[in-house]
Amino acid sequence: MNQAIQGVIEGTSPGCIICGDCLDVLSEMPDGCVDLVLTDPPYNLGFDYDKYEDVRADYKQWCEDWLAKCCRISSGAVGFTPGHQNLAMWQLIKQPTWIACWWKPASMNHCPLGASNWEPICVYGRRVGGGGCDVVRAPVIVDSNLEGHPCPKPIKWALGCIPLLSGGDLILDPFCGSGTTCVAAKMLGRNYIGIDISEDYCQIARDRLKAVDSAVPVKEARAGQMGLF
Repeated sequence: MNQAIQGVIEGTSPGCIICGDCLDVLSEMPDGCVDLVLTDPPYNLGFDYDKYEDVRADYKQWCEDWLAKCCRISSGAVGFTPGHQNLAMWQLIKQPTWIACWWKPASMNHCPLGASNWEPICVYGRRVGGGGCDVVRAPVIVDSNLEGHPCPKPIKWALGCIPLLSGGDLILDPFCGSGTTCVAAKMLGRNYIGIDISEDYCQIARDRLKAVDSAVPVKEARAGQMGLF
């Protein structure tokens, strides 16, 4: 098992961001070693990701594989946004314990009925601690500090989901992207493990985590490193 991950599990480190294929990394992690898996996986819609091809013929099988691994290593719940178009597929893979709602007020996304102001959140396993309403309110707000990732989740999404789904300490995001889940975990006083196949995205996540401590926005910190002040 990766030493950085082992340190977080053993409690000697508050968190880490690991660059790698999540299927490989998750395979090395022991059963029930995290309290919650919260993530936003690729939807197979052709997004222009850095190191991942978002159109794959084996998408359903791939989703089955990573969900099984996440359910094995989580002692509590596994929660993720599947996208509306994939809900039927997830019902076939494994019936969710519950489907919560991510409410996106004033969202500009479109659907057959007009504006789409919500997305489903599939929840598997059992909630340990946490609790509250099964609707998470998180407006989609443009964040200039998140340049470099095509579809970052708003921080309020993760800040709402984590306490709703778990009262535990260690949060895992196997598709951490720009690091929103891990940043929220740190802001809430939880420990975290983030995994992403793109080193560029991992660096965005690390920069955002540093900004939580320094209170210096990522863009300002990067500008200072380049000697622009």
